[in-house]
Amino acid sequence: QVQLVESGGGLVQTGGSLRLSCVASGRTFSNYAMAWFRQAPGKEREFVATITFNGGRTYYGDSVKGRFAVSRDNAKNTVYLQMNSLEPDDTAVYYCAAGDTRALVTSVQRYAYWGQGTQVFVSS
Repeated sequence: QVQLVESGGGLVQTGGSLRLSCVASGRTFSNYAMAWFRQAPGKEREFVATITFNGGRTYYGDSVKGRFAVSRDNAKNTVYLQMNSLEPDDTAVYYCAAGDTRALVTSVQRYAYWGQGTQVFVSS
């Protein structure tokens, strides 16, 4: 089992920035690809970003490319999501997820472990 706890969400104005963190415990963090997803009210869970087990490769959803950056610190069992130039459409609950894969995958089904989420609200 891998336990994931997100933090860093909150209220920010349009154009502002937030940095989300996700701390993992349980199995060896460096074995897992990590990803961020988000879900707005009434919408399906949406892929945001993913990073490989060693941090060597990243991939982003089209709606956040150029504005968000995912990174990880395996020594701290932590994955981060730096969010810049935030827009009201970025308002959602943000979830981190861990998957036992060496590939860059965007599907919810490929991630076995999930955190409880952290709320981000961007005001206009």
